[in-house]
Amino acid sequence: MQPNHDKPVIGITTGDINGIGTEVIIKTFSDNRMLELCTPVIFASNKVINYYRRIVTEHAFNFSSTKDLTKLNPKQVNIFNCWDEEVPIQPGVLTDAGGKYAIRSLMVATQCLKDGQLDAIVTAPIHKSNTNIPDFPFTGHTPYFKDKFGAKDVLMILYSKNIRVALATEHIPISKVAASITKELLQSKLAILRETLIKDFGIDKPKIAVLGLNPHAGDEGQIGNEEQTIIKPLVDQLRQGGQLVFGPYSADAFFGHGSYTQFDAVLAMYHDQGLVGFKTLAQGDGVNYTAGLPIIRTSPDHGTAFDIAGKNIADATSFHEAVFQCLDLLRQRKEYADNTANPLRRGRIEKEKEEETA
Repeated sequence: MQPNHDKPVIGITTGDINGIGTEVIIKTFSDNRMLELCTPVIFASNKVINYYRRIVTEHAFNFSSTKDLTKLNPKQVNIFNCWDEEVPIQPGVLTDAGGKYAIRSLMVATQCLKDGQLDAIVTAPIHKSNTNIPDFPFTGHTPYFKDKFGAKDVLMILYSKNIRVALATEHIPISKVAASITKELLQSKLAILRETLIKDFGIDKPKIAVLGLNPHAGDEGQIGNEEQTIIKPLVDQLRQGGQLVFGPYSADAFFGHGSYTQFDAVLAMYHDQGLVGFKTLAQGDGVNYTAGLPIIRTSPDHGTAFDIAGKNIADATSFHEAVFQCLDLLRQRKEYADNTANPLRRGRIEKEKEEETA
């Protein structure tokens, strides 16, 4: 059963309760104009919310408490109490409790999303060191959602107003990156990227750049041969099939010379290759989106930030933007579904697909 509301119902997870997650959530939804756009449901407990509300004193934050998602208050922030017990809150400290309740919030919210009680989800940051528990055998949110929603593959995309960066590999050691770069992996990631640019971002003919793995994109095989044996042959194959895919490009020159402005998205080979450039350019308003899922999930592009937790100095811009983008993605996906339901539009899309594969 899907939610029957005039406004989207957005689930919000707290992330690590000792990080900045709850603080930026409170700062975001203290702006009452947010309630005109959606009905937020924060998965936490009243006690955790009240603890941080006393820290974020300059923001008036009112909420309704519930344990029944059929009885939400559309005019207030809703707190869905995932636990009632007292929890030790130690801002800035990595504790087992911080990880335990971050996962509790995430799992309860995810189940509500699967049950159709939420329209989408925005996740606050967790920390890998204290979430590596038997109930959560994942390296982060992205593989968790892939497992829970049975996706064949997913793709991490970080984006802001002027750039979109997707990652071929995510949270793996650098020593394992080269062996992970295969034609099959890149083909899957590029297919997801292209589809989400069309379906979720409304770009009919997406233009995609692919970065090389090695310095200088391998220098014609002088510094590694993955570009010549894997990346370039696949890029050529896709372009011959009608897709606007180009590369491989040397990462430093690609970002340094502003080449990213000529593309709708870029696929980086590994985490820091893509995100160093992205975070430098996004300047704090970036959003993380998990593409390839049947649902919408966004998050801010920062971590738990223990060094500033509990000090009321965390910038909520990225979390604020994650909520806005979640709503935009929901709208765009609905518009795409409505358009493809139109026989003329559907016929044009099917014709384009046939031309690309011919």
